Amino acid sequence: MSYCVKCSAKLSEEAKFCSSCGASVEKVTTEEYSVSSDNLIERVKELLHEGNITRIIVKNEKGDVLLEIPATVGVIGVVLVPWLAALGAIAALATNCRIVVEKRE
Repeated sequence: MSYCVKCSAKLSEEAKFCSSCGASVEKVTTEEYSVSSDNLIERVKELLHEGNITRIIVKNEKGDVLLEIPATVGVIGVVLVPWLAALGAIAALATNCRIVVEKRE
C-alpha cells in the first residue's frame, strides 16, 4: 500500500490522484534493509539524508510496525529529535530490525 506524499492518506494501487487532497500520485519504490539494533539510528539518519525518501518504516523481527517516519520530518532537523529518541528506545528493546524505505522515482 502506498501513501500520498502531500497528506499521507492511503492510496489504492491503481490511483493516479489522491482521493483526499487531489494531488498527483508519484511512482514509489520500496526497499527493505535488515539492521541490528546497534546500527538502527545511524542507518535511519543516512537514509533521511538521501533526500528522495517519502517514508521510513521500522519493523521488528516479526514484521510488526514499530515506527513510521514521514519524509517531511527529515527536512526539519529540530523535529527529527523526538523521532531519534523513539528510535533509541526501539533499539534498546529489539535485537534486529527491518527498515522499509519508500522512495520517489
